Amino acid sequence: MNARITASVFTSHVPAIGAALDQGKTEEPYWQPLFAGYEFSQEWMRNNIPDAIVLVFNDHATAFSLDMIPTFAIGTASSYAVADEGWGPRPIPEVQGHPDLAAHIAHSVIQQDFDLTIVNRMAVDHGLTVPLSLMFGQPDAWPCPIIPVAVNVVQYPVPSGQRCLDLGKAIRNAIESYDESLDVQVWGTGGMSHQLQGPRAGLINADFDAAFLDTLIFDPECLAAMPHVEYLREAGSESIELVMWLIARGAMGDLAGRPAPSVEHRFYHVPASNTAVGHLILTEPDLENP
Repeated sequence: MNARITASVFTSHVPAIGAALDQGKTEEPYWQPLFAGYEFSQEWMRNNIPDAIVLVFNDHATAFSLDMIPTFAIGTASSYAVADEGWGPRPIPEVQGHPDLAAHIAHSVIQQDFDLTIVNRMAVDHGLTVPLSLMFGQPDAWPCPIIPVAVNVVQYPVPSGQRCLDLGKAIRNAIESYDESLDVQVWGTGGMSHQLQGPRAGLINADFDAAFLDTLIFDPECLAAMPHVEYLREAGSESIELVMWLIARGAMGDLAGRPAPSVEHRFYHVPASNTAVGHLILTEPDLENP
């Protein structure tokens, strides 16, 4: 039996969330409503630990500087150090990889005409570690291997929504051709509406965010056609990170003619630092046990 995708997880990756966790502030009035929104998620994760996670995120000038900016990169290492983003590495476990599955995905996706950069050594920053903390809490070790997929949404030109959705479909094809019975989840991270600089710094557009979540669930092909300028105009310069959610959504089976996924959990909160936080868990139907 080959590997299969069982769920996709979507979440924002605000660095201040990691700091709140690390500094024991989760019960403070400002932070408690946000972390309450992930209580279901952590319980769900305890009951649905996959064999591997493909985690789509963007690097924030830690592993990649402006000297070299890959559009899409996949980590194929056996482990990934926690990055020092200027105040020391977060006090969390080192991230363990899945080199065999990662190498298979890289080979398959490149053969599907996506030019992935293969990364054999990489420190991972809050874009990857904050989602792990939100979903798994503060364990002594992360409970499964992680395959990082880094996307450039920092320096223009960035990939289109359609390209990201298509990459998700290619990742699904790759995973389903892996000759080992593994349950795999694909996560998309970043966003939602926010802008960190300029006259519109602090912008949040809850209406845009709600519509994005609705459309991501029910009509991701429509979102794939959204031009970059609409993200920027409606939801701020950093909202372009949301194209990474389309990679995880593209990996779901309904886009290959299978039944639609189920919405296990949906959560939205503003603000976390100066960002709107969105979160979804979508699961594939169990066709073997209807």
